[in-house]
Amino acid sequence: MTPGQIDEFFARLAAQNPEPKGELDFVNLYTLLVAVVLSAQATDKGVNKATGPLFAKVRTPEAMLALGEEALTEAIKSIGLYKNKAKNVVALSRRLLEDFGGEVPEDRAALESLPGVGRKTANVVLNIGFGWPTIAVDTHVFRVSNRTGLAPGKDVAAVEAALERVVPERWRLHAHHWLILHGRYVCTARAPKCGICVARDLCLFPEKTA
Repeated sequence: MTPGQIDEFFARLAAQNPEPKGELDFVNLYTLLVAVVLSAQATDKGVNKATGPLFAKVRTPEAMLALGEEALTEAIKSIGLYKNKAKNVVALSRRLLEDFGGEVPEDRAALESLPGVGRKTANVVLNIGFGWPTIAVDTHVFRVSNRTGLAPGKDVAAVEAALERVVPERWRLHAHHWLILHGRYVCTARAPKCGICVARDLCLFPEKTA
């Protein structure tokens, strides 16, 4: 896509959904971090089902440590990779208390130093929790960026770098939300709904559906 087409692409997504939001439920920065860690290779809907009861009683690192790994494992067993995720959540909670005064740090390197936290998770927390214009590349963002010709790349790091280069500054804060939602509900993996896509004429995908 040309710079003008990219700007128009996001303008149309913005007109359709001016204030896009992530679909993970959380009550504070700590529960946001936990929810994002739990969402790896899992659906937001599935995570929310497990964290609803959990976050009703556990909203701080202290409360998570008091709950303990065994009880947490039981609480999130409906989520994929739940045993390893429970270990990471307990470990990151301990690290937050020991190294960051129990607070979620507003720093990429500090976030990525926590157990279970990679670049994508850090980007989501910085974006939603602190308002940074970061772009988190998940499977939906990766697919939409490559399929449409918006920001092609061979891996998530390449796509993130490409998006950071081409997304106009005025769209940067919400860019990954628009792309996630577009990929989740319109530009789907197996049968993209090209017929209802607001950016159909801008998209470079050669095999558009009706």
